[in-house]
Amino acid sequence: MEMLNRREVLAQILENRGNALIVPGLGTANYDLFAVSSRDENAYMWNAMGLTVPTGLGLAIAQPDRRVLVVTGDGEMMMGIGSLSVVAAQAPKNLSILVVDNEMFEETGAQTGLSATCVDIAQIALGSGIQKTMTVNNGNEVARLAEFLLEEEGPVLAVAKVGPSADKPVYPTMDGPGIVRTFRAAVLGATNA
Repeated sequence: MEMLNRREVLAQILENRGNALIVPGLGTANYDLFAVSSRDENAYMWNAMGLTVPTGLGLAIAQPDRRVLVVTGDGEMMMGIGSLSVVAAQAPKNLSILVVDNEMFEETGAQTGLSATCVDIAQIALGSGIQKTMTVNNGNEVARLAEFLLEEEGPVLAVAKVGPSADKPVYPTMDGPGIVRTFRAAVLGATNA
């Protein structure tokens, strides 16, 4: 079976992202988002393993009129798996979570990940109380995935099963204060930043 290309999937999902705010996880999620949809409305994160979903949740609560999409990997999601129960309890209608699952810890040497052997992240989300989930394994499902993530009332979680990254990293800035200033201005307007 041919594996999905992570950047192609993300590019197709974000083709019609509108004014959605995106919170990417560490490493490859940052690189992929920067490569396919570099915008000031992206809250790039560095050195925050396991905190992407909680950050997205806070943003969704603070900005209820905008879609918030968390894009993270399976390893980072497993690090913060308990946050799914908090998402379910808060139930923000504008929050979507995309787990880009390559079934490995790619950033640290491509060790076999938990989702390759015994873990189904979509099932964990269901068990945590997130009532709408989906798993995508082939390209024919990506259009539905985009609709699910950007239009379905949240909270929702989707898992996209992808192959290892075939693309070279494209790095967004690592200037944390600069990222915050740029993102705040995009969300609140330059006069309120």
